Amino acid sequence: MEDDLAAWLRLTLLPGVGPERQRSLLAAFGLPEHIFAASRSAILAVVGAEIADLLLAPPDQARIDAARAWAAEPGNHIITLADPDYPRALLEIADPPVLLYVKGDPALLATTALALVGARSATPAGVANAEAFAGSLAASGLTIVSGMALGVDAAAHRGALAQPDGKTIAVIGTGADRVYPAKHQALAREIAARGVIISEYPLGTPALPHNFPRRNRLIAGLSRGVLVVEAAVGSGSLITARLATECGREVFAIPGSIHSPLARGCHRLIRDGAKLVETAADVLDELAWARPPESPRDTPKRATTRRRVGADSASAPLFTPPAAAVDMPPQHAAVLAALGHDPLDIDTLTARCGLTLDALYAILLALELDGQVGRLPGGRFQRL
Repeated sequence: MEDDLAAWLRLTLLPGVGPERQRSLLAAFGLPEHIFAASRSAILAVVGAEIADLLLAPPDQARIDAARAWAAEPGNHIITLADPDYPRALLEIADPPVLLYVKGDPALLATTALALVGARSATPAGVANAEAFAGSLAASGLTIVSGMALGVDAAAHRGALAQPDGKTIAVIGTGADRVYPAKHQALAREIAARGVIISEYPLGTPALPHNFPRRNRLIAGLSRGVLVVEAAVGSGSLITARLATECGREVFAIPGSIHSPLARGCHRLIRDGAKLVETAADVLDELAWARPPESPRDTPKRATTRRRVGADSASAPLFTPPAAAVDMPPQHAAVLAALGHDPLDIDTLTARCGLTLDALYAILLALELDGQVGRLPGGRFQRL
């Protein structure tokens, strides 16, 4: 078995021999050990002379040994295309990875999953929606798939892990021995402990920009559908949605304000046929997924106080529940009413409220601390 793994690693670690050539060689010869045992003339019938020379050269034993040592550590696995544990869902995509580095429970790769993706620079409302939807969907038994990036991705993982039995899969664009972004070290440990982290890239692979759009096909491929929470036009989340459509998955999108750049990608998806969703129940019904009897049907409008998974302080609440409207000072309620549900600049809000700038900022600060108002780029505010 170790010799088999060494041959798979040798094939996938060859520089200049990408996944497409690897699959061509496997289709021609069957298994990696058969490739390396083949004659030069047989190899030349499949690939060019330059690749044949690479295949016939001595293996990079140090990298092979390092990968095998990593796989021998508790919780680490390397799954090949011929392994019975290889996720069946990925066999349905056009270019399945030849080899997967897995950290955590590989059995989760066979569960029914939903991808939840969106903007890295998400608004406070987008983060709250991602956590709430992920939590409700995970509580209903779906495994949440995302990319462990900043913003919506991290919120999706945290929302799933906030559920007692919530499961999540992180598909990363670096080697499985690296955490990117570095601030997600604690989150990565929590995902590996209760979920799974997977990568198709060799150990040590840094955060290269072109790797992230490519990994999106795995996020889409592992899932029954993709839910986009917030996305600008041209966002990588739209790439994931397109890839989901290409491999026959459902695409869902949460609408937003017509004034928000981060809603335009979702609106484009909806115009192109994505399902508009307002609650987690909309997703579950579309997937014909049976909810547990006590599972909440509707997604909460605002996340409630909970322990932040992977945060520096385990006791830090993600959001504080707002005070009931009946207990709110009248001026605070008036500012919320004037703010509405669209992002608003301070000058417009001042004109609507008839307050001085100092008084308005004091009220906004109190509302922000209560988790009812979020501060956006460009000096704008939005009701959560």
